Amino acid sequence: MEFYAEEGKESDHNCSTLILPALSIGNVGQLAVDLLISSLKAEKIGYLDDPNILPCVGNDAYWPSPPGDLTLPLEAYQSSSSALSLVQQRSPVVKGMMVEYAKNLANFVASNGKKHVIILSSLDFGRWHSIDVSSGLQIFYLSTINMDGTDEDCEKLGWHRLQEYNPSQRMWKYLNNLAEGGSTMEEDLLFEDLGDEDYYPSLPFAALFSCLKAKGLKVTCLLCYCSEGDNIPEAFHLAEAASKLTGLNQNEFHGNEAGRWVIPFSWKSVYGPPADISLF
Repeated sequence: MEFYAEEGKESDHNCSTLILPALSIGNVGQLAVDLLISSLKAEKIGYLDDPNILPCVGNDAYWPSPPGDLTLPLEAYQSSSSALSLVQQRSPVVKGMMVEYAKNLANFVASNGKKHVIILSSLDFGRWHSIDVSSGLQIFYLSTINMDGTDEDCEKLGWHRLQEYNPSQRMWKYLNNLAEGGSTMEEDLLFEDLGDEDYYPSLPFAALFSCLKAKGLKVTCLLCYCSEGDNIPEAFHLAEAASKLTGLNQNEFHGNEAGRWVIPFSWKSVYGPPADISLF
């Protein structure tokens, strides 16, 4: 993984906390990172290039600025006033290369002095076994603080550890083995026999969690369940969770939405233009 700095920009080493998405259902993690970048008015400092990320290009996602800056697959931002770094990912990983991408990212993050990595992602609502809709949208977490994935700070915020995390389960063990440079195949791991318990460690957030953990970094995954469709409410919820965990003061945001969030410019066309009323 290579980093290419914007002309005249450099990384602030005081921004030791990194927030990034793990692509999943509904793109909630990416939407939440969009919301954080626009609300913090974070400064783009460069681009990341990795052979395991599919190429893409688009218009500036945040500002309708005349220069028309282009958006690339992996972009790096920072907010020095909040001591935060952010990475936005806009295209998927090449099929079968998620662990390699996670290893490359972990090497880059560790070599650049980051201390805490917060991964934002979503989970398939259809696989949620203990549904409790009485309390509305809920945040689940996974942390490297303790071996069982628990974190007292997250519990104090009212979040629940992801129940499906079991570090002794075969796929989690296999993933940790890969993250630590072990063999790419185990004789007793037959992929045609994979069951429901193997679903969660197969997701992108799990690969990122394991590879960053293998580098000795503090890692916190913030997760919410959702379905495909309009997941903007979930994005707000996940962004608010990241704000609480990092101690961001939302009163310093300059938006007009609840919580003073600044809506990214690209969200104006996230579902395309309205239907032509002459059709009706």
